[in-house]
Amino acid sequence: MPLRIVLSHTSHPGNIGAAARAMKTMGFADLVLVAPRHFPDPDARAMAAGADDVLAGARVVNTLEAALAECTLAAGFSARGRELSHPPVPLRDAAPGLVGAAAMGTIALVFGNETSGLSNAELSLCQRFVSIPANPAYGSLNLAAAVQVACYELATTSAAHAAPAGGAGTVATGEDIEGLFKRLEECAVESGYLDPARPGRFMERMRRLFARGGLEREEVKLIRGLLAACEKKMRG
Repeated sequence: MPLRIVLSHTSHPGNIGAAARAMKTMGFADLVLVAPRHFPDPDARAMAAGADDVLAGARVVNTLEAALAECTLAAGFSARGRELSHPPVPLRDAAPGLVGAAAMGTIALVFGNETSGLSNAELSLCQRFVSIPANPAYGSLNLAAAVQVACYELATTSAAHAAPAGGAGTVATGEDIEGLFKRLEECAVESGYLDPARPGRFMERMRRLFARGGLEREEVKLIRGLLAACEKKMRG
């Protein structure tokens, strides 16, 4: 997805590096800095933590207009309410439209200075006004954290990354499970816990219990091994 992160008038170089790291974790690399106070800077490299390639490719420009020159749509982020012609849209609600717009060209996510955010003049250059809903008693996100949340939402909406492959094993078959229940019932009877003349709903409830778990073959083997050890101990 053609996505550009634009940081305007950033005060702390560490935030630039942390934002670069946030971008790389979501697979984005187009970073443009508008008149940063300090850049390049060792603090930026330190906070990038492996995203040095994103920093190396970052462009520095003097104006927001220059940063957005090739973009077909820009979304300005702000935690404050503004008197603007277009109302703010929560990021999650805005994400599908932004991803759709990326099919037409590069879209930009624009973030302002850590202290004052984007000015109204800067927001007027953006076609979307986006907010990240947060605790109203403490809604100020760190700049890099805001970049991370924004990149995550767009990457998720566009299905850019699959979840890591799990370690799930082979699902137990009906034969596996029936063998487990047989052994379980035998162990319950041999231990004296279950009276075969008055079994009640013991096995019915055990079936319901294990049905909720979605057993794997290795788990069935583990439980059967435990029951076998218990039976051996009782017989001994």
